[in-house]
Amino acid sequence: MENKEQEIAGRLEAATTLLERTLSWLEERQGSLSGEVERISATVEQSRREAELTEKLAAVERELVEVKAASAPTALNPLRRTVPASTSEMLAKHGIGDGPVDVRTLDAALAGLSLEQRIAVKSQLLRAGSIA
Repeated sequence: MENKEQEIAGRLEAATTLLERTLSWLEERQGSLSGEVERISATVEQSRREAELTEKLAAVERELVEVKAASAPTALNPLRRTVPASTSEMLAKHGIGDGPVDVRTLDAALAGLSLEQRIAVKSQLLRAGSIA
């Protein structure tokens, strides 16, 4: 009877060892599977974020188009329609009136000025909408 008990104890010990190995293998497998699930969920979250950013980008682009469309008439017709008095006097001395100014005539009138002064006068006339 002692042989049977020893045999049963040996078989139980072998079964316990096998169960312990199986349990450790399952725990390792569980750890690796949870890592895959985390990566998958991160990918899904990133896709959602990309979709949100794409929607925001489209909204901003639409808004930009609207702003450009609204500001286009303003750029063509600036708010300031007057030229400083000194510029008007200088142009009047060269026979250039209040109406649109021909660029060639303007260049001839500004020939005596420095480059910076010519740029300043032309930018004033451009803002006032006087250059044809």
